Amino acid sequence: MKEKSGERTLLASVVMSSPGPIVVGAALFFGRSSTQLADFIRRTAELVSIVVSWAVFRILHKSGEPDPVRKDKLERTANLCVGAAMCLSGAAMLFIALFSSNTEKGNVIPGLVIAVLGVTTNSWFWLRYRKLNIEKPDAILAVQGKLYCAKSVVDACVTISLTFLAAAPAAPMARYVDLGGSIIVAAYLIMNGIITICGRDDIVIWKQNS
Repeated sequence: MKEKSGERTLLASVVMSSPGPIVVGAALFFGRSSTQLADFIRRTAELVSIVVSWAVFRILHKSGEPDPVRKDKLERTANLCVGAAMCLSGAAMLFIALFSSNTEKGNVIPGLVIAVLGVTTNSWFWLRYRKLNIEKPDAILAVQGKLYCAKSVVDACVTISLTFLAAAPAAPMARYVDLGGSIIVAAYLIMNGIITICGRDDIVIWKQNS
């Protein structure tokens, strides 16, 4: 059944996303890059989003065809919680990026490794959710497809920023690249948080083609 495939994919997303905040958080003890800190907050917010989506999907499909009224209420509640968390995380990241006084970035290699793995894994999940939603349209799977498309692009931005910091940590441009990476991730979280709360599909960043 497509519902089982969707639930297994969501559960796999939870399992695969869980180590990210832990590893990136641990890496903060060795490096003080604002991009790395922004990435930690972003991955934590995304993990919460995925867990909520998995729980809602499981509740709605555990007893066959979901009740439309209950389905709409649960999806709206989940969207509100996830969107608010993403907006608050984005605002916190902007504050950290703009007002942080740290200039020594330390070791950013652990965060870079996670970002590179994230590009590969998130791209696979994006294509998987897209395929499942095409086979049997589902609002939760569609939103996860858009989320993972965005996650892939943001991980690519984080990879570029941390690669520059790892290769030339003392370069004059390092601070600006680090700041730029933080702002991109923060803007992604705030915009997609607003989109999630409003339930708008026409303004989604990096909207996937159907």
